Amino acid sequence: MLPLWVAVVAVSALATPALGAGGQRRGAVKAWADAPNVVLVVSDSFDGRLTFYPGSQVVKLPFINFMKAQGTSFLNAYTNSPICCPSRAAMWSGLFTHLTESWNNFKGLDPNYTTWMDVMEKHGYRTQKFGKLDYISGHHSISNRVEAWTRDVAFLLRQEGRPMVNLVPKKTKVRVMEGDWKNTDRAVNWLRKEAINYTQPFVLYLGLNLPHPYPSPSSGENFGSSTFHTSLYWLKKVSYDAIKIPKWSPLSEMHPIDYYSSYTKNCTGKFTEKEIKDIRAFYYAMCAETDAMLGEIILALHQLDLLQKTIVIYTSDHGELAMEHRQFYKMSMYEASAHVPLLIMGPGIKTNLQVSNVVSLVDIYPTMLDIAGIPLPQNLSGYSLLPLSSEMFKNERKFKNLHPPWILSEFHGCNVNASAYMLRTNQWKYIAYSDGASVLPQLFDLSSDPDELTNIATKFPEVTASLDQKLRSIINYPKVSASVHRYNKEQFIKWKQSIGQNYSNVIANLRWHQDWLKEPWKYENAIDQWLKIHSDP
Repeated sequence: MLPLWVAVVAVSALATPALGAGGQRRGAVKAWADAPNVVLVVSDSFDGRLTFYPGSQVVKLPFINFMKAQGTSFLNAYTNSPICCPSRAAMWSGLFTHLTESWNNFKGLDPNYTTWMDVMEKHGYRTQKFGKLDYISGHHSISNRVEAWTRDVAFLLRQEGRPMVNLVPKKTKVRVMEGDWKNTDRAVNWLRKEAINYTQPFVLYLGLNLPHPYPSPSSGENFGSSTFHTSLYWLKKVSYDAIKIPKWSPLSEMHPIDYYSSYTKNCTGKFTEKEIKDIRAFYYAMCAETDAMLGEIILALHQLDLLQKTIVIYTSDHGELAMEHRQFYKMSMYEASAHVPLLIMGPGIKTNLQVSNVVSLVDIYPTMLDIAGIPLPQNLSGYSLLPLSSEMFKNERKFKNLHPPWILSEFHGCNVNASAYMLRTNQWKYIAYSDGASVLPQLFDLSSDPDELTNIATKFPEVTASLDQKLRSIINYPKVSASVHRYNKEQFIKWKQSIGQNYSNVIANLRWHQDWLKEPWKYENAIDQWLKIHSDP
């Protein structure tokens, strides 16, 4: 079914017209008059390395491959914070995480914040959103919040159950993630019944939960675990023999931050090679299902004769470790967690182009406005991607180096016991922690060590110092870390006071309950000692 459709769409997409006046950089007077439609599909937890070789060999992703052939793919695209809400806050605001102060999954943008979609609507675009947004404050469980707030407390507790897999009994089941399919159907119906009739351009957003692992069991031994859940139909899209078993450092040799993350994610125990391979296979199968939903949108656009008038963008909020570095989930600056897919196709976009420049999700905001021909605000952290991907700029060398040769990512949430800051350049990945002195940094040469197995920060002190100096010129990260530390303590105190005498009972029943209940007095005392310490780290 899919190969036939891909062939059909390929023929029609080859003749995409040039980008109109509405797409001129810095905008036109009336953006809606000539600007193309825009569709942004954002999944959750999709490892960007699966969109190019060799990662692309492990699972069939026909619609992502179609976008690669008919558009531009960014080989080095990164999240600005490897966790849902802060990452999406960066994407929707165009600002780095320390500027939005989106410190954890509970703290995002203000509900009244002006996003790129709001700006496009003011300039004549018809707008619609379906599915997962998750960039506004106030969401996620109390466990998620308390774990983030108390990361500086001197205790080590398992916050997750052991990762597990679950196979749907019905072998031929296609719509495994029913919620995502319903939102995809809603988006397709909107295109068919409403968007097709618009005389103005439209912008459509579809947010998918997949391939994020499924919610945990509510009780029992695996309470708090993440479940990689799929059917045999999608598993057949995975090349099981091509699945790579990641190398793990011995626990005693792990970076202290990695050890904390692995322990709190309940990954320090023994895993068989089959367990690891199954987790990765199920994850890849979930990616295949994600690809199919992206395909439904592309197919609808083609059938409605809108594909040639619409720029389609696909990306994800962050990746998924899938047992690399002895972890699952994200919350890490390693490639599996921080590297995201980013593909653009449509009128005026270069076809079959792979861009190696480092880019990040804050670039979505200026790119959306640039497509619409809307002047870009001067305070944005991101840069338009059109100079790297649009036919308009092919002869304008002055735009070639417009995007800086680095990206910034930062993390301040749960499962990591210090704020983390990543500076990614063409060759190097530098990761600093906390105040830059209390925790050793990490340096990886991705050109020779793509699996990030050897920290060479002490081996190359000049490179380390130079990158740290550059990082500090972008962000005063010791000061930001101190601000996060104060925020965590203030929020925990407010929460503790709000529940009064029930404090011990409530905290004992969070996701870490199995460890907590063994020695509750010990952990309560650790929190009391933490609260007595001055706010500065």
